[in-house]
Amino acid sequence: MTGWRSHWRLFLLNLLTCGLEICVAAGITYVPPLLLKAGVEEQYMTMVLGIGPVLGLLFIPLIGSASDQCNSSYGRRRPFIWLLSLGVLLALLIIPHADLLAAHLSWGSTHSNQALQVGLLIFGVGLLDFCGQVCFTPLEALLSDLYRDREDCGQAFAMFSFMVSLGGCVGYLLPALDWSNGLLSSYLGGQAECLFSLLILIFVVSLLVTMKVSEEHCGTSNMEPGPLESGRCFPRSCCNLFQCKLRSLKSGPLMCLLRTCWSMTPAIYSSYCHVPRVMRQLCLAQLCSWMGVMSFMLFYTDFVGEGLYEGVPSAAPGTDLRQRYDEGIRMGSLGLFLQCATSTFFSLIMSRLVRLFGSRTVYLSSMVCFTVSALVICLSKSVPVVTAMSALTGFAYATLQTLPYTLTCHYHKEKEVYMQNTQTKKQHKYGFTITRDSVCLTLDNEDGELTHKSGISNGHAYYSNDKQKYPTPLHVQNCTPVALEPEDFEKRGVGLDFAILDSTFLLSQVFPTFFMGMIVQFTESVTAYIASSAIFGAIGIYFATSIIFDQKDL
Repeated sequence: MTGWRSHWRLFLLNLLTCGLEICVAAGITYVPPLLLKAGVEEQYMTMVLGIGPVLGLLFIPLIGSASDQCNSSYGRRRPFIWLLSLGVLLALLIIPHADLLAAHLSWGSTHSNQALQVGLLIFGVGLLDFCGQVCFTPLEALLSDLYRDREDCGQAFAMFSFMVSLGGCVGYLLPALDWSNGLLSSYLGGQAECLFSLLILIFVVSLLVTMKVSEEHCGTSNMEPGPLESGRCFPRSCCNLFQCKLRSLKSGPLMCLLRTCWSMTPAIYSSYCHVPRVMRQLCLAQLCSWMGVMSFMLFYTDFVGEGLYEGVPSAAPGTDLRQRYDEGIRMGSLGLFLQCATSTFFSLIMSRLVRLFGSRTVYLSSMVCFTVSALVICLSKSVPVVTAMSALTGFAYATLQTLPYTLTCHYHKEKEVYMQNTQTKKQHKYGFTITRDSVCLTLDNEDGELTHKSGISNGHAYYSNDKQKYPTPLHVQNCTPVALEPEDFEKRGVGLDFAILDSTFLLSQVFPTFFMGMIVQFTESVTAYIASSAIFGAIGIYFATSIIFDQKDL
């Protein structure tokens, strides 16, 4: 990955990532006023916004693992990206026009018309959040397929994090602009219609560019044979696994995807529950770290409006308390924008930081920076200090978007090192005999070398050969043939583990939504929002010390 052409191609490859983040950030930011105008009570608002993450938790492992196995003529990841992108486009069309659609589809009274409008809005919001969040998983897997070297993978995900942060900056700014007085407003119908029309244009352009560049990249890159993003490179095609006939219309790409997902569901969720040790430790640290960051991002503006500016959101419009709250919300939005800007900066230099200080130091220092910043925000009443500390939390946001995915790529590149069974490795040290299929293998006690011997053991023939290093993880029980567990590390795809990482992000949004309100009611202070994020950050630091960053950590 040297030269400006390679970096430009990587930028274009991640353009859909930026477009997705713009649409999700702007759409979800603009949705609450639309729901309130449609008659949805404020107490149900968080429940509506939680539909997408909950659905994502259920379907992300299925989509991630199915993309590992399915192999249509369009590639492994692109069919899923296309389908999820269609869901995003449908949501962007439904949300601003829910009232018009309800008026055309309604057959009864005004009450039924309003109920249908609310239903369409909820459907659009859930579809946008679900498809937008889940679409990141095949995009991450696509990067992993195309950039397999550890340094190249690190640069690829640094660009991915940069585009997410850039999309967040643009997405948070677009709803703040007044589109109602523009020229397009008279043609499109108002603020919401102008905003969502612009989002559709941005998303369609980014989708087409990324799909075209990913196709050219796969065709021109000199990569070693393997499970790449090419329909003809993957040896275990879904046609062989599930008898899909891609040549016929009946078993085209869409039918192949549906059959793959349906056939693999039990095995996928079994694999989802049997996670390798290195991934368990990484995901646990990732979950706690994301809970800290998301608790901060979800409730920071409310903390500034009520806690720092001492405003009251339920006060009558035009009163001093309501004006102070609205001013605090604007200042809180500025803090989140600065957080995205800081995250964009650190995404650009993330590869250089890792080369200079190492992944462990960068990960831990980012979470320490976040936790200290959250503590300062809890204790300070100065608006400039709080805003500056909120900007510093962008370091952790950039790190969590980059390093876990780089580490996962590294784990999968050297599966025989990082995904061995722990019990097996301990038994190897004591010289137990290992059997697999019709071969009996014994380990030398002193140097750990493997010797092949001829003869008969428990009814299995074995033979003699020279000594050689044999790191393959096999199950051992005192020279008795033992069946391998269903979850063989060689069959585990990177898409499934990316799905697990993305599930930690979604779960970190669900938990604060359900429990933070009760915590604030119990403490009677919105400072509990930021204090909770600091506590989660400290727990994330503790579990991050157990992450396997390289072989010496095993």
